[in-house]
Amino acid sequence: MEERTRKDLLVIIPAYNEEKNIGSVLERLEAPEISAVADIFVINDGSTDATSQVVKRHGHTVVTHVFNLGYGSALQLGYKYAVRRQYRYVIQMDADGQHDACNILRIYDRLRQEDIDGNLPDIVLGCRFMEGSKEYRMSAVRRFACLLFQKMIYIFTGRTLVDPTTGLQGLSRRAFLYYSKYKHFDDRYPDANMLIQMLLLGFLVEEVPATMHQRTGGVGMHSGLKPVIYMMRMFFSIIAVRLRTKRHQGPATMGALLDWKES
Repeated sequence: MEERTRKDLLVIIPAYNEEKNIGSVLERLEAPEISAVADIFVINDGSTDATSQVVKRHGHTVVTHVFNLGYGSALQLGYKYAVRRQYRYVIQMDADGQHDACNILRIYDRLRQEDIDGNLPDIVLGCRFMEGSKEYRMSAVRRFACLLFQKMIYIFTGRTLVDPTTGLQGLSRRAFLYYSKYKHFDDRYPDANMLIQMLLLGFLVEEVPATMHQRTGGVGMHSGLKPVIYMMRMFFSIIAVRLRTKRHQGPATMGALLDWKES
């Protein structure tokens, strides 16, 4: 049998009880212009519904956690898979339909676009609030959290990020290789804390306008009182990241990281 041509890009999708939404997400990602450049990898994080069966019916790779290990653990499994399979880029998106598939090629193109100094970005954020983004409604608590984390990122790194809480992100191999290592990634709520870490380590972070939608079914991970708990946890996590991370220690070790091989 002829071996398939290896693609550069892996789209990783953490999913928890998303049987009502993930089928339509996969259908959009199966559009010819996306499927030509990207493979899909779904991490079924201990779902109790038919999420895994829906993915299998679509013929995509799915790995199932026996227990719900959390959003961060699901993402890190995706990074490890991308490292093992030698992908050059990763784009992470949600399974609930809020992240429109039209963003995939925009982020992929930006990951491969050099800046005026000839540098490629390590992380590209899909931003909900830039010129060119589709209008997106956010609760007062989450909007406050976004503004708070904007300010903290600026104070600690000198960078202004318009949408530091977006889950739609593209990563270069250098970035997801770093994230795949032990204790380099938050296994519960990776968010603005990880962006501060990466900026302090010297990774290049950029933003592009994104199209996102409101959730239409299921229960989101930021429902009920969860946004308040999330904001408090993230605040202290950012402080911890700042205390343990020294500016610019990262790039000095990048050569060693890129030569790292799993046994």
